[in-house]
Amino acid sequence: MNRAFFNKGFCTARGGGRATRMGGFTYLGLLAMMASLGAMLLVTGEVWHTVQRREQEKELLFVGNQFRQAIEKYYTHSQGRMQRYPLSLDDLLRDSRYPSVQRYLRRIYRDPVSGTGEWGLMKGPEGEIYGVYSLSEQEPLKQGNFSPANKNFEGKTKYADWVFMHMPAQKAANLSLQP
Repeated sequence: MNRAFFNKGFCTARGGGRATRMGGFTYLGLLAMMASLGAMLLVTGEVWHTVQRREQEKELLFVGNQFRQAIEKYYTHSQGRMQRYPLSLDDLLRDSRYPSVQRYLRRIYRDPVSGTGEWGLMKGPEGEIYGVYSLSEQEPLKQGNFSPANKNFEGKTKYADWVFMHMPAQKAANLSLQP
């Protein structure tokens, strides 16, 4: 190489040349690329979080309806006797009213929204369980278009308002007539 090449500032060893000034533009380009990558990751994270919440809602609806059906089976399975509701969720796992094993649930499900095994219980005057609900105070994403069994969830502002309850037709008619 000739000396003119080094004198014109193309070599970074001498400092202050054109290569040094070009490095600043590369750094700014790298910063812009990192900022746009960060923005894309933020959007992707928000979408992922929303998808995860929707899955939790679907699971809550499934699990809640499993509890509702189990409570209904417990209530209606006492044919010939005075019908009653379970006094604990464990009664749904093993009905002690019969000598043979009667199971209405295979297990006590965890609350998919709060992530705990704890449920709110809708209890009657004698401590019997009419239904369950999530203890989560989060606002649901789903606000409408519920199945007929869950129509009363429309417009609720928190998951704790989604009560999965069994009411016999006669009691439900009496309750709807009362103010």
